Amino acid sequence: MAKLISGKEVSAKVRAEVKEECEALKAKGIRPGLAVIIVGDDPASRVYVNNKKKACAEVGFVSEEYALPEQTSQEELIALIGELNSKPEINGILCQLPLPKHLDEKAVINAISPMKDVDAFHPSNVGRIMIGDYHFLPCTPAGVMEMIKSEGIEVAGKNCVVIGRSNIVGKPMAMLLLHENGTVTICHSKTKNLKEVCAAADILVAAVGRPKFVTADMVKDGAVVLDVGINRDENGKLCGDVDFAAVEPKASYITPVPGGVGPMTIAMLMKNTLMAAKIQNEL
Repeated sequence: MAKLISGKEVSAKVRAEVKEECEALKAKGIRPGLAVIIVGDDPASRVYVNNKKKACAEVGFVSEEYALPEQTSQEELIALIGELNSKPEINGILCQLPLPKHLDEKAVINAISPMKDVDAFHPSNVGRIMIGDYHFLPCTPAGVMEMIKSEGIEVAGKNCVVIGRSNIVGKPMAMLLLHENGTVTICHSKTKNLKEVCAAADILVAAVGRPKFVTADMVKDGAVVLDVGINRDENGKLCGDVDFAAVEPKASYITPVPGGVGPMTIAMLMKNTLMAAKIQNEL
């Protein structure tokens, strides 16, 4: 029987720490501010944005929402980002992805000031993560690392396998495990012997976006299994990338879906915004 790593519990602890630090900043006349831009009315994006606003209220941040219509032009969006870049009371800027098809995601990410890029998607922040000299970490991989640390799981010298090579999760996840001296393999759609590679992992991170993709025969006895996926199964029920019922008896630690990595993402966003406020106020 695996021990469940609860994202609800770990994220509550992170948010409580952020709230405490926010109180200390307020005593100095500083209140961290996060601006969230949402273009169009994607229902999943709307849920995320509402959750971010709730988290800001909980920790004591100022939160501003910019809900733009679906047909917003590239120029209008870039102009808004320019305004927010120069607004001193806004420390973090987040543009909810995916954007409508006619907008250039890359140009939008590049327009956000690296010092306010609390998603850590700007190329200069990505480069800093690569060399291990960073201010911000992408929220989901940072949340996974926080969960690993919360259980005192040692990464150094372990075989770590990340399934998925996205810029948002897979690649930065591999870098963070590498910074902790893990021996890291990234698997993707072109990987040969995927099952064998995964079955050799001491720490397995699934970020592939396919329901119940990781089956019991892909998991080594006693492995630590971290499930980043949020999918719907054939019955429309929320599930992860890992076949939880089959894998849980083999693993030593496992994250559930929902209630695992999900809540960590927003908690780490709060941590990044706090860090941005400190840097911008030279603290």
